[in-house]
Amino acid sequence: MLREIREQPKAIADTLAESFKTAERIAHELQVEKIGMIYFTGSGTSYHACLAANYALSTLTRISATSLPASEFPSWVSRTTRAENVLIAISQSGESTDVMAAVNSAKASGMQVVAVTNSPGSTLAKATDLSMVAEAGEEEAVTATKSFTATLAATYALATELARDSGATTQDPDTLTRALRSTSNQVRETLALCGDTSQALASKFKDKEFFFILGSGPNYATALEGALKLKESCNLYSEGFATREFLHGPMQLVDSGTPVFILQSQGESKQVHDLGASFLRFGAPTTVIRRKGEGTLKEDLPAIEVAPDVAEVFSPLIYVIPLQLCAYYSSVIRGLNPDRPEKLTKVVK
Repeated sequence: MLREIREQPKAIADTLAESFKTAERIAHELQVEKIGMIYFTGSGTSYHACLAANYALSTLTRISATSLPASEFPSWVSRTTRAENVLIAISQSGESTDVMAAVNSAKASGMQVVAVTNSPGSTLAKATDLSMVAEAGEEEAVTATKSFTATLAATYALATELARDSGATTQDPDTLTRALRSTSNQVRETLALCGDTSQALASKFKDKEFFFILGSGPNYATALEGALKLKESCNLYSEGFATREFLHGPMQLVDSGTPVFILQSQGESKQVHDLGASFLRFGAPTTVIRRKGEGTLKEDLPAIEVAPDVAEVFSPLIYVIPLQLCAYYSSVIRGLNPDRPEKLTKVVK
């Protein structure tokens, strides 16, 4: 798991080296002006990639989009749906039973299907002519890390090309492309910035059993993914929430036994300050994950720093890194094997 976390800069760079050309072809074949709705679907970590990609597409274009867990897609989306709709299915293995059921349901209704996978010879990749393959290489740990960021990077490339074709984005497509290509270096910088801090926090919280992770905008998906990593690798109860949604009930559970991580997006210093002050009053150990050099207005809140220059829309690629590392180090310090969670398998059949 640790090796694969550290391989992410290369996995993202290799993926993006191939993805833009493929994304350009797929965007052209989808004929943006005719698209009705785009659905994203996946399971587990891949579903979190769907949410992050959904945010990017909704931010960068005027195309209507929504995400559904693959296991729910066939029952939520009618087979009489419009043929102009599109399904983007993400699965790192390309062999998920739930994802393939969603794909077959979509194809039965006449929808176009775009596959995004880390396995070029997989069932998912062969199910459609419109497929994107991440270049993460084989991922051996059951707990997915580099396949998450690589498949997400590929899907971001498709979102930028759809934005280019639609002509409806407020951001220059060439600027977006350069910003996305730079994320591999920003992940490398983040690994250097947060490795020691993540390990120290894992040690600090080694006796804690309940964790909350809060994020907003694109990093709501990151909060969900970070919580899943703690569940999978550490056997911990952990939940991710949209930041302010946490105030609507779950706040009742906060106390000295519940560490809270807040993902601070751009412009959220005041909000994080107010939330952090509330959590500290209830005794909850609170840590902020923020860009290097960006303050929180409350100096007594411990912080993990990530690379400062990432475009907000692509920031899940960066903000997930310290959460992956915290999960890895927390697992090891508790005497567990993060590569082989005893009740999980790499592919869910």
